Amino acid sequence: MRGAYKPAPGGVETLAVEDEVTNEREAADEPARRAPFRVALEAALARRGVSFESFCPANDPVSCRVIEEYGAMYVAEGVSLPDVCVFESAEAVERFQREAVWRTAELGGATVELQPAALDALLRAREEARAEGRDITPRGGAEAARRGFADSLRLWRSRCEPALEHWRACGCIKAEDAERVRALPLREQVAAVLELERGGLFFSKCFSKSILQSVAAPGASQHLAMLAFDASEFADARVCAALARNGWFQTVLSDLPHFTYLGLDERALPARGLRRVELDGRAFWIPNMEMMNAE
Repeated sequence: MRGAYKPAPGGVETLAVEDEVTNEREAADEPARRAPFRVALEAALARRGVSFESFCPANDPVSCRVIEEYGAMYVAEGVSLPDVCVFESAEAVERFQREAVWRTAELGGATVELQPAALDALLRAREEARAEGRDITPRGGAEAARRGFADSLRLWRSRCEPALEHWRACGCIKAEDAERVRALPLREQVAAVLELERGGLFFSKCFSKSILQSVAAPGASQHLAMLAFDASEFADARVCAALARNGWFQTVLSDLPHFTYLGLDERALPARGLRRVELDGRAFWIPNMEMMNAE
């Protein structure tokens, strides 16, 4: 990492140097190695011939946060998974999607595109829901499923730009510092935003939580892997149950409409390093990053 902006009293003043980030990561590395999700992810990657270090470099705080926020997808079964946790370009996304293959279906007047196993499971869940007088439809049309890199970049900017202006207007960051963040290369911009959030300047739509609980970092969305679906009926418990019976679970805290295809029975999720968290009466399965007891 080349450095990220580090908040100082009165605004963004300095760059966090590489050594500081690396030292912090190394200090946390041993507990992380005993985290159930780290163990499960390393095993899943090894089965695909991918090392954890290449997947999540030790000096890359962006990759680390992506795994914590969206990592559940990477222990899915029966689907194609990326060999990186953040795609670097539109070309990389397009190549993965071509190789993984997708199928289409019409749901609620919109064309939904997902990996074949994920789509089949979604259609089964929909049939179960409709048998109970309910339905499962895409929230936001076709964008509820497969997306491209440009989509993830557009959504990122829809949060990043207003937040920079908000925090500049209230005097929390200087105008020149906001401009520096805007001008950063994309990966460094993400790191800078996360560093600002460490100081309490949040970049979600309501400025009260992390941007990563509102939109994914560019190249990190589960929608790029064609294993995510935003359901209009996310508040219906019976719809959620039908989706869960068919391998679809809510895995991103605070993103209520978002479901991830894991292809697993719910009882198998703890063994994949996931833990159940309830938020506002809804169950999420997220990476279990808590330290396990040393033997």
